[in-house]
Amino acid sequence: MDGFLNLNKPAGFTSHDCVAKVRRLLRMKKVGHGGTLDPAATGVLPIAIGKATRLLQYMEEDKGYHATIRLGVKTNTDDLEGEVIASQSGSELTLEKVLPLLSQFQGKIQQTPPMYSAIQVQGKRLYDLARAGKEIEVPVREVEIHQIEVLNWRGGEFPEIELAIACGTGTYIRAIARDLGTSLGIGGTLASLIRIQSCGFNLADSLTFEELETQLQTGTFSPIPPAGALTHLPVITLPAADARRWCQGQHILYRDGIANLSKTAIKVYSEAGLFLGIGELVESETEALVIPVVVLEASSQ
Repeated sequence: MDGFLNLNKPAGFTSHDCVAKVRRLLRMKKVGHGGTLDPAATGVLPIAIGKATRLLQYMEEDKGYHATIRLGVKTNTDDLEGEVIASQSGSELTLEKVLPLLSQFQGKIQQTPPMYSAIQVQGKRLYDLARAGKEIEVPVREVEIHQIEVLNWRGGEFPEIELAIACGTGTYIRAIARDLGTSLGIGGTLASLIRIQSCGFNLADSLTFEELETQLQTGTFSPIPPAGALTHLPVITLPAADARRWCQGQHILYRDGIANLSKTAIKVYSEAGLFLGIGELVESETEALVIPVVVLEASSQ
């Protein structure tokens, strides 16, 4: 059983918990995930099964979230799972005052990840250092946020704003909540988070654990085919003889349409339509070599 599972992660589970449960349900050891979600967050968690675990690095990187940010509250984890370290009434805030500040979070920005995060510094996870009470400078990094859209606004002593956020990999939504609150001068924290899109998978097509168990019991579960999760990659088809050689680790000369192909990752198929794996192009002005990087199938054509 090789392929992908579009899992709707429940609250209270770590991404590792989800992988462990899928291993038990499928009775398979080779299972991995395509992007960590905090335990309190819910939504799309791509799960790779069997040989598909070798393809996780080639999946789409963009992600989409629905986030609720509570203003006037600061926590040590930048979400409601943490300890409240400061609070201040935001009853005077209006959506009109907040809207102009959202533009600073769009495009390529410099972001400081939350102290309670899985990023490694000096060989240790930041959340381990934070729990040990150690003060350390969190490295700033560049992330890209494609779009922010306001979904709802609720006024009150601690106003809440709901946002739809489309972003690149490595973005911390908790950091956006924290920094928006800082810009307003009253603090902010993430109240809830749903991931609605990740690695090309959408929430509407996801399965809960309960639905997965039902499908397994009825024999109707079928993983998403490995190539089905890589629709963003270009494709080449090799003749039978070349396909055999490529699967054996040989470099194949390829001349057709190389100008339109990515130099980093290409899906390689046989003439019979079998997805063989991932290749890479090394090209000159007139031709290119297709180098095998991940070979999933042996071509016997």
